[in-house]
Amino acid sequence: MSILVTLVSRVLGAEKAQALVDTLYIHPALLAEDGPRVSRAVMAQALNMVLFDDLLIRVPAAAAYIADKRKLGEKSVHDHGAVRTVDGPVTGALPRGQAALVRLLTPLGYRQNGHYPLDRLKMTGRSYAQVDFPEDIAQFFVSELHVDRFSPAFGQAVANVLQDSVDPLDTTSAATLAAFEREGAVDLDAAVATLPVIARCFDVHHPAPTLADYEVLKAESAEMAWIATEGNAFNHATDRVPDVDALSAQQKALGRPMKDLVEVSASGRVRQTAFRAAQVMRPFRDASGALVQKEVPGSFYEFITRDQMTDETTGGKRLDLGFDSSNAQGIFKMTAAAQ
Repeated sequence: MSILVTLVSRVLGAEKAQALVDTLYIHPALLAEDGPRVSRAVMAQALNMVLFDDLLIRVPAAAAYIADKRKLGEKSVHDHGAVRTVDGPVTGALPRGQAALVRLLTPLGYRQNGHYPLDRLKMTGRSYAQVDFPEDIAQFFVSELHVDRFSPAFGQAVANVLQDSVDPLDTTSAATLAAFEREGAVDLDAAVATLPVIARCFDVHHPAPTLADYEVLKAESAEMAWIATEGNAFNHATDRVPDVDALSAQQKALGRPMKDLVEVSASGRVRQTAFRAAQVMRPFRDASGALVQKEVPGSFYEFITRDQMTDETTGGKRLDLGFDSSNAQGIFKMTAAAQ
């Protein structure tokens, strides 16, 4: 039996694992691995499947879109997931900035393949591709918000929100990641124990923020306000499609909450659009310290079309796996627009 399916089944259950196999395009070589050890590529694919499943639970429009594709017998190509981090002096028990997540990705074979200034947002984005299957295992787009580019009041609000953050990565899971980095594979039981821990690192790690701090953050950065409620969860997952313009028109005709315009990269080879962010209820502390619920923007689902390009090293054709700073800032507005 496929060790990938075994791994995901033992973490999410057999029914959900099979649903994900039926939903997502998975490179045949990844499905063909039968163990007994779990390779870093299989672990990377399994992590993406777990995080993709979590996003479908949180974004109803994405779940409806995926359900439509499954009815037609079509699979989705999970292109990338985007996550946000905070580059600031106070992050609780978590490493500062992107290091909180890159420490998880590097042992699984991810390497940085792009750097994208997001100056309008006072952020920096970096893309990471899995080197064994760069076109087939989803990339991660990891952004950092630079606290020192904002006001002192904003910096204090960030510190208030993040100072009690906990680190889900335990010593046993860290040792398993070290084994992946050292040997490229681990035993199945170690992978099964570690996968949920790594997945929990893509979540919220701090207590409910106060309404006062949230309003300070929202006034200067919709992105930091989003982090205050959603943490390091997938901001969005992305379906790689042949014609994003046609898909956008189709989804609008179905009444889905689609972005108005398609973002086009400077090269013209990368075109992106997205559903608008789902609205979610999140807990806050009011002035008296009592917990209250407030509707805020959650995550969303993106669509991307990537054209071929000439590889400067080999002269052959390959998929343009790059991103674009302008595109990224346009896509990030899906959560800002919902504030």
